[in-house]
Amino acid sequence: MMSEADPLTLVLVGPMAAGKTSIGRRVARRLGVPFIDTDKRIAREHGPIPAIFEEYGEPHFRQLERAAVAAALEEAGVVSLGGGAVTDAATRALLLPHPVAFLTVSPEAVADRIRGGGRPLLAGDDPLERWTRIFEERRGWYDEVATRVFDTSRRPMQRVADEIVTWRREQR
Repeated sequence: MMSEADPLTLVLVGPMAAGKTSIGRRVARRLGVPFIDTDKRIAREHGPIPAIFEEYGEPHFRQLERAAVAAALEEAGVVSLGGGAVTDAATRALLLPHPVAFLTVSPEAVADRIRGGGRPLLAGDDPLERWTRIFEERRGWYDEVATRVFDTSRRPMQRVADEIVTWRREQR
């Protein structure tokens, strides 16, 4: 049983299509804590993320995101960050006191997952090439904030979720 003084927090980071939302929901359910998706929260409060990017630019979005991450970490639970959250140094600093699971995924596995769009940074001719480039740009930051890395490439999401739950319980 969790005491009020010790709220369970777990942060999920990783590239687009690594499984942060589907794994995060499962982990939160198993741990009996809320699941908070900072991208969904930003969209609910400020409108669609592609529109924010287009109208106000990425720096403005990162500011909204940093505030959303800070609020989510205060509330505790399983907190899933947007793929680019780690590009912001102040957001990375917010993660330091918390256990952070970096969900990584191979380009081959992502190819099946990113069809269908709705991801502004992947618009254009070769979404997989863009995904790979963006992941390579951000990989160092994911590693910097990660407490532990979990590969989601060719494994059932439920198995990855179970491993994260076991690991998180060992952190206590």
